[in-house]
Amino acid sequence: MLSMPRTGSANKIQKRNIALVFICCVLLAACSGNKPKSGKPTKSSEPYNPNDGRYEHDKDFGPSEDIDMSHVPDAVPRYETRTRAGNKNPYTVLGKTYHLIKDESSYRERGYASWYGNKFNGHNTSNGERYDMYAMTGAHKTLPIPSYVRVTNLDNGKSVVVRINDRGPFHQGRIVDLSYAAAQRIGIHKTGTGRVEVEIALPGDAAPIPRRADSKTPKNLEPALPAGTYLQLGAFSQKDSAQQFAASVGSKLTYPVIIKSAAQPKQVHRVRVGPFKDAKSLQDARDQLARIKIFEAHVVYQ
Repeated sequence: MLSMPRTGSANKIQKRNIALVFICCVLLAACSGNKPKSGKPTKSSEPYNPNDGRYEHDKDFGPSEDIDMSHVPDAVPRYETRTRAGNKNPYTVLGKTYHLIKDESSYRERGYASWYGNKFNGHNTSNGERYDMYAMTGAHKTLPIPSYVRVTNLDNGKSVVVRINDRGPFHQGRIVDLSYAAAQRIGIHKTGTGRVEVEIALPGDAAPIPRRADSKTPKNLEPALPAGTYLQLGAFSQKDSAQQFAASVGSKLTYPVIIKSAAQPKQVHRVRVGPFKDAKSLQDARDQLARIKIFEAHVVYQ
């Protein structure tokens, strides 16, 4: 014969079960609730930023030692098709909205220039090209991409023509961000910033190719480049991959493509174009590479 539980025991069991159910509900509510914020907004809530947190110049740096960039020619203004890449209009950064200039043909402005280097070297610019700190490029907040501008240092009169392919700098008073090569050419690579005038450069209005200060060099000759000057296109761990890439590129250029291999500190095969004897041929090679959508070539010395 089964014995029935006493009323007091039944009440205790019932109360305990109710308590357990309540605790489970609290735990489930805590797990399904909002998670603590990490301090970083989710992608869906992030405002548009063409540079994705870039241009923190206090964390940037140049080459480990100065590299003479006097032989690198100015960018040569030419008509280029402008696409949506890099030309979002308007766009907002750090709470401020920017509108692109509709007609840049008479653009001229004075302010401060800064430069960006190794921190961004090899990373995509706002229009999807790769940033090359040794090429004559720059960033601007409102000029259409690409555009060409002449940047003149107001303290020493030195100037350079650069191709705008990036957005920035988003700092008060700064109107243009230059590559390391361009910054060195106008003498602000050590100070970080400098007072400049920026004006549009149109096709047929480019500054002459820079010449070395050598009174013995005839003015009608192109400036000589250091011996063993090449444009490097890429580096591969597998020699077969390097050979295939070199063959593909070489068939489209009028300049020789070579592979420079090294075993230390690790196996690497570098694909290079050259050598170049003067700045004009180097710029011509860059133009040929641009026509086959290769923009990331940088100057090396072999």
